[in-house]
Amino acid sequence: MTTDTKISMLDLQNLEVNHDNFVGIDSDGCVFDSMAVKQKLCFHGLIASHWQLQEIEPAIRECAEFVNLYSKWRGQNRFIALLQAFDFLREHPSVIHTEHVVPELPTLRQLVESGKVLSNDVLQAEADSTQNPELISLLEWSLAVNAMIEDKAQNIPPFPWALKSLERISTQSDTICVSQTPTEALVREWRDNDITGFVQMIAGQELGTKTKHLEIATRDKYPNDRILMIGDADGDRKAADAVGACFYPINPGQEDASWERFHREAYDRFLAGTFTGDYQQRVSDEFYALLPEVPPWQ
Repeated sequence: MTTDTKISMLDLQNLEVNHDNFVGIDSDGCVFDSMAVKQKLCFHGLIASHWQLQEIEPAIRECAEFVNLYSKWRGQNRFIALLQAFDFLREHPSVIHTEHVVPELPTLRQLVESGKVLSNDVLQAEADSTQNPELISLLEWSLAVNAMIEDKAQNIPPFPWALKSLERISTQSDTICVSQTPTEALVREWRDNDITGFVQMIAGQELGTKTKHLEIATRDKYPNDRILMIGDADGDRKAADAVGACFYPINPGQEDASWERFHREAYDRFLAGTFTGDYQQRVSDEFYALLPEVPPWQ
């Protein structure tokens, strides 16, 4: 069992094979009903205060909530999501004709385009080596978010049917947590709920993208139709597609019902080899119907 906050790619690559199938599971908004709490209580208010945009805070919240909770972009890395929220904010009806200057964050855009891991550790290293004020500011915001989450977003239990499903998965599949949340926060949440024993490893943003997690953990170990990703965001589906894996969605707003369906029928289909095809397409169509691309103010 590897739930250390400093796991490496080698740990992921050397994951023990005990079963003929593998399940990757997202955490925030998937196992835990924590996404809305963290975003609304911690992320969005700190965006307004950190960049001194309090006068347009309602618009910031609307844009950030759309990106992070109610659109196809939910579940992204926090730095990519910040850029997306600012892009929407510039075109928001209550901002576009005002004199408010929305940050462009060009250095962050370059960092995203570079393909480097987007984590606080990488940002710290880049800021230390360049003394770039934009990166220093971004790191301050991100660390403040982490501190507020640790202080405010506590004691959030797993969805009841997620807990039942995790217990079952742990006996029949090799499984890890696959997330873009900082590993330290993930480990704390899983330990607080005494569920770390249901996964072999907890992989956070420090190990790169979800695609990278799945790719390294499963390479040359399982046939594609014996690999399953469970998640609540389009990024989870894209990670699954990138490695040729199956995908089961946890529908936003219908999380526990999605887990119940997984426990009662979808997992059995996956184990029996009847998940792909019409069944996977049907549950995916339901999922994408809940994730628009166009915000309500456009």
